[in-house]
Amino acid sequence: MILKRIALFFALLGGIFTSQLPEFAQQYRQRLGGAIDEIRRMIGDFDADAARLGLSRDQGIERLKANADPLIRSRGEHVESDIARADRFERQLQAYAEAGPFRRLGLFAREFEPDIARRALAHFEPAVPVTGEGLVSAIGGFFAGWFLFRLGTAPLQRRKRRQGPATAGR
Repeated sequence: MILKRIALFFALLGGIFTSQLPEFAQQYRQRLGGAIDEIRRMIGDFDADAARLGLSRDQGIERLKANADPLIRSRGEHVESDIARADRFERQLQAYAEAGPFRRLGLFAREFEPDIARRALAHFEPAVPVTGEGLVSAIGGFFAGWFLFRLGTAPLQRRKRRQGPATAGR
């Protein structure tokens, strides 16, 4: 009887935990959008500076990277890296927008950006899952928690059955 209650506890814990996955993925997407906005703002500032000097973006980057000063060369490499990063983030956000609710969870699991996920987790606020995605995640987590607990206690159950009812109660 006690094992059934413990199994139910782990099942509920699994359900509660997994019900939060869609909400966490949503908060991650919001942070991803914010990161895109900020990177694009910085790139826009760089483009405006380059244009004031009569340079294209690529010409401005090349001028920085060709400079003798290591700090200025490094800035050129960072601008180039930021442009690639913004493009990658925008492709990821677009893939989320085009995916259905369950596919979004799969995309998140495969393609999340660790730094953004860490910041999302640091400020994560749990929410009651009212979407179909949240409900299915909660039910899946409930059964996964139940199954994992039962799997972990199966050797104990087999030993108890082998001992028989007379010796099991001692």
